[in-house]
Amino acid sequence: MNIQIKEDAKALGKKAGADAAQAIRAAIASTGKANIILATGTSQFETLKQLIAEDIDWSKVVMFHLDEYIDLPVTHPASFRKYLQEKFIANVSPLKAVNLVNGEADPEEECSRLGKLISAHPIDVALVGIGENGHLAFNDPPADFTTERPYIIVNLDEPCRRQQLGEGWFKSLDEVPPRAISMSVKQIMKSKIIICSVPDSRKALAVKNSVEQKISNLYPASILQSHADCRLYLDKNSAAQLSKSSSYIA
Repeated sequence: MNIQIKEDAKALGKKAGADAAQAIRAAIASTGKANIILATGTSQFETLKQLIAEDIDWSKVVMFHLDEYIDLPVTHPASFRKYLQEKFIANVSPLKAVNLVNGEADPEEECSRLGKLISAHPIDVALVGIGENGHLAFNDPPADFTTERPYIIVNLDEPCRRQQLGEGWFKSLDEVPPRAISMSVKQIMKSKIIICSVPDSRKALAVKNSVEQKISNLYPASILQSHADCRLYLDKNSAAQLSKSSSYIA
């Protein structure tokens, strides 16, 4: 795991977005196309802003996204489809293909549909984050590290739902959906390069557990330790609890 610590969220996002863009351009140069995964949430604001500003031939890029709440309308402010459409898709030239998770479809059928699609598109670059409870995508602890299914139906634990409330996506905890469709851990780990952006002090304990604990499904993002090319971007706040933070600066 390559860990880089920046001064603040803006600097973190600028570096993560630039490195993601470089990896996407390299994939296009090598094979004529790039398959990517995009995450959502407040942790991705600055990273996506930088990615949008980069010079990339988006007509050669196929995009998948990580997760979506079940039964949440695309018009809802917390919809991840809405997030990506407004913060990314509308701000770049047309992509070769966009594969969004439809949380309003039959969940099992949607998992099957997306699973077939992503299985035919080996992922070059995945942009992800880490949740306050250590989750990777919506794989809350104890996460399923064994399923081979690319997309799965998950139950969201209370810490996860409270994070969504705390970030301002919902007005009350009761409004936060209890279930979601999520890309599985094994599918994320198949990505050639993983760009993981994690700003903010509220993620500090999750970062420490992900980096310094033994790999365990109780700390889902700890699995990233075993990836051949995972790049973790932190700011000083999210890195605050690392025992030897200076040794991680790359």
